[in-house]
Amino acid sequence: MKDCILILSGGMDSTTMLYEYRDDIALAVSFHYGSNHNDKEIPFARYHCEKLGIKHITIPLAFMKQYFRSSLLEGSEAIPEGNYDDENMKSTVVPFRNGIMLAIVAGLAETYGLKHVMMANHGGDHTIYPDCRPAFVEAMSAAIAAGTYEGITLKTPYTNITKGEIARKGKALGIDYTQTWSCYKGGEVHCGKCGTCRERKEALAAAGIEDLTPYED
Repeated sequence: MKDCILILSGGMDSTTMLYEYRDDIALAVSFHYGSNHNDKEIPFARYHCEKLGIKHITIPLAFMKQYFRSSLLEGSEAIPEGNYDDENMKSTVVPFRNGIMLAIVAGLAETYGLKHVMMANHGGDHTIYPDCRPAFVEAMSAAIAAGTYEGITLKTPYTNITKGEIARKGKALGIDYTQTWSCYKGGEVHCGKCGTCRERKEALAAAGIEDLTPYED
């Protein structure tokens, strides 16, 4: 029985989770919050859901771009280049983004009679993003369960594994990662220089996957 709802960005991690748990996922939800790359990644989310026959919806969160501060919301030139562990990558944090999205999908889960919500955060996110860390996951899981009649649970099976390990899962599942988007700049092709592009390259290499992603450099 399909009893899960997944936050699906259209990137490598959530797309891998979509395929790995396809037999459990009844609904996938993307959020358009005005980031530089939403228009590039959401069509991939839709594509994979159509391919797998999974219902997909996109929910607009325009208020985040209007009121929140993050380089993800300020145009491609605002995105820093470098590795994720560099101090400047903190500018890419969208304050409490995952908390907001999880609150919405928890409400959707209760509306649709589903028992679990899923998010594809992973170990590489912990350094920069507070709302991807185990402590956040534990607290949010408790809040969702306490705040719903059915005691809906939060599942984050990638929390303590690397993006390279996720890519290895995707390789075994036969996922075409050219049909995913990572770059925070949101240009015509991946820039190849920002933290997400570098992380993408490293993950594909670690999994032994030929990187066919078009890059600017």
